[in-house]
Amino acid sequence: MPSLPRILAFAGSARRDSLNRKFLAVAVAAVREAGAEVTLLDLNEYVLPLYHGDLEEASGLPENATKLIALLEQHQGLLIASPEYNGMLTPLLKNTLDWCTRGDGDPFAGKVAAVVSASPGGFGAVRSLVMAQQLLLKLGCHVVPGQTALPQAGKAFDEAGKLTDARALKSVQGLAVSLVASTKKLSA
Repeated sequence: MPSLPRILAFAGSARRDSLNRKFLAVAVAAVREAGAEVTLLDLNEYVLPLYHGDLEEASGLPENATKLIALLEQHQGLLIASPEYNGMLTPLLKNTLDWCTRGDGDPFAGKVAAVVSASPGGFGAVRSLVMAQQLLLKLGCHVVPGQTALPQAGKAFDEAGKLTDARALKSVQGLAVSLVASTKKLSA
């Protein structure tokens, strides 16, 4: 019996009540339902300094960067929630990915990645979603196409955190199926 593909999931937001963390939870459930094993990370548990070449030269790779790289190497796919700050990627997401490129290997090469985004505004953080996809492509990932963005996210969840927007749920489920199927194909 073939093993389940392993997907590493995290949000580029550290806020406890982040809309992207809520949307990521929905996506994680959909990926599990589609047939993958998911490791859900909280980047608050992997705090990293702002990337600085002189700091790296003086102190080496931070311990949390080493841990994140090891986790990346143990998974075939990525699921990332990309919030938007001022129309861009969050500093947390960019810094995390930057540090993870600094190890000896290439932990992103050949991984399959999917990106979701949410915002209280009308665009659903789609600008950061596209930027995250471009960055992941640059890092060597096979990015699942599509824009699974959740606009008006502040109104899209009930008190229990359940997504009430049926269209968004269908989009997330479709992305999850594509992520799992692509990961299986490329990992075979």
